[in-house]
Amino acid sequence: MTETVGPRPTVPYWHLWRDEDGVSHQTECMLTSFDLHRIGVAEPQWNNPQAKSEATVVFTVQPVGWIGEWHENPAPQWIVVLSGRWWIESMDGTRIEQGPGSFSLGEDQGCATINGRKGHRSGTIGDVPAVLMTIQLHISPGTRPCRFR
Repeated sequence: MTETVGPRPTVPYWHLWRDEDGVSHQTECMLTSFDLHRIGVAEPQWNNPQAKSEATVVFTVQPVGWIGEWHENPAPQWIVVLSGRWWIESMDGTRIEQGPGSFSLGEDQGCATINGRKGHRSGTIGDVPAVLMTIQLHISPGTRPCRFR
């Protein structure tokens, strides 16, 4: 057995969400509900299982210079950056950038159109494509930040 497993981890993610007025925002959240246990005979590890639901996995390659003008995510979805870099801008003007290993929760369905903005904009950064894995959850979107712990 390993000598120490350390303290209970926290793992950051960005949550793109919509408020009750239909405006999208981004909030940095933390996954915190980790439990330490073994899987089979492997040494104990920290696990944070999420609620079971149906999901669709989609891999996306966004070309160099790609910009997705104002749009909503097709479904609540976890977005994991596998390689390259990209940015996301919400209706409130918040813009974040992410690279390999970063992930976010896109949950901006049902936004209002305000000054030509609806949902979010996103695009690639740099001279290589952004490769993303999305896990589209077949659940209803929420209207509060950080609902996944």
